[in-house]
Amino acid sequence: MSKKAVRENNLPNKLFIIDTNVLLHDPTSLFRFEEHDIYLPIMVLEELDNHKRGTTDVARNARQVTRMIDEILRSHDNGVEGGISLVKPSSGMATGRLFLQCESFTIWLPESLPVGKADNQIIGVALHLQETQPERRVTLVSKDINMRLKARTVNLDAEDYLNDQVIDDASLLHKGHKGFKADFWTRNKIISCEQRQGIAHYQISGSGTKGLAVNEFLSVQSESEGPADAAQQLVVRAVSGKTARLETIKDYSSPRNPVWGVVARNPEQNYALNLLMDPEVDFVTLLGPAGTGKTLLTIAAGLAQVFDKNAYGEIIMTRATVPIGDEIGFLPGTEEEKMQPWMGALEDTLEFLLGGGNVTKSGEHDNRDVFSRAATKDFVSSRVKIKSMSFMRGRTFLKKFLVVDEAQNLTPKQVKTLVTRAGPGTKVVCLGNLAQIDTPYLTEASSGLTSAVERFRNWPHAGHITLVRGERSRLADFANHHL
Repeated sequence: MSKKAVRENNLPNKLFIIDTNVLLHDPTSLFRFEEHDIYLPIMVLEELDNHKRGTTDVARNARQVTRMIDEILRSHDNGVEGGISLVKPSSGMATGRLFLQCESFTIWLPESLPVGKADNQIIGVALHLQETQPERRVTLVSKDINMRLKARTVNLDAEDYLNDQVIDDASLLHKGHKGFKADFWTRNKIISCEQRQGIAHYQISGSGTKGLAVNEFLSVQSESEGPADAAQQLVVRAVSGKTARLETIKDYSSPRNPVWGVVARNPEQNYALNLLMDPEVDFVTLLGPAGTGKTLLTIAAGLAQVFDKNAYGEIIMTRATVPIGDEIGFLPGTEEEKMQPWMGALEDTLEFLLGGGNVTKSGEHDNRDVFSRAATKDFVSSRVKIKSMSFMRGRTFLKKFLVVDEAQNLTPKQVKTLVTRAGPGTKVVCLGNLAQIDTPYLTEASSGLTSAVERFRNWPHAGHITLVRGERSRLADFANHHL
């Protein structure tokens, strides 16, 4: 509801009580509630004070929020009892007021919610405001599901913080490719068609161009009946109104066009390799469940462009270090040695690409040239660097092939920190599976990887593909669908 609508209906603004985890998750959340008012209990300030020490992102966010609140207070000359206008501090983003708890009052809570717990004290403050301001809708905003459940048990309205979500549902996320029937060419008028260096260039106009995105891949079925993989594959290069410019893509599923010995096994892998091998595409995001080939395709494309084309100086790989089970304690060694246990996927991929997984026709491992393969692996590994995300801030990568694995566990701010490290000639590839988010308070809709996919959509130098078919093994494919 806009501020104008509130005035017309003569209704007071809503009052949102902000939990600490919302401020730690998004320091700018104070300015994200438009015309509505915000209330900060004193316990929230206490918890911010407890989190402000350290070098983690949470500590930095706590310090940023504290400084922001201090600036808001200094911009207000009068007392804080009547609320502080957020118009000036937010540069017009928010038009409501900020209220701070300036008095102590008796908090009533059920016996099942002990007063000594910080979350329960915040719920108690919200209940007090609900009782003393019955004309307003009082809502508790928290990223903590259990806190929202407890609030609802005492008849208090509670919501998740949704402003960080770039999409309403993960199923609405841009896939990077679309399929069309054979009538695609009859529903659209071909303005021009020409061949240049073996690539067909089409300029089309019509209703079929609606909703197309730049660097989105199209699969158009042929007139004759046949398998879906035999369909014509195109990529969108430009969209303007009802006009679009299309090109045919290189067929990396053909044994004549291997990428470091790898050929695409399905259309989505072919699309991914076209993005990874395109020198005009600086940023690539690949989504998909386990076994779809995200890491294999990326490392193969990186090695081909580092060694065969000399397009990049080296491959740099990093990832979010979020464990599946219990921590195993501190790890000895250098930065690269500490990251080594997290890079098992890289080791497995390099072993496969360099022939370590070759078997003979009889099913036995091929050990004829073990020394040669070991020497090749050492040479290749010298151009593949493993870096920790903890030391990325302030760096600039020049002419590098930067791979960010497990990017679904990163916040939008962390993804921004990594992508902005790219200097001239650098390509950034983000890999992840939104079904495997292990970071607290992150969801499929608020993950940094989701944000990157949506924010870079339609930029001519970025592309995205969602891989769907598992190609690891029949066992892995069955387990992925049935476990």
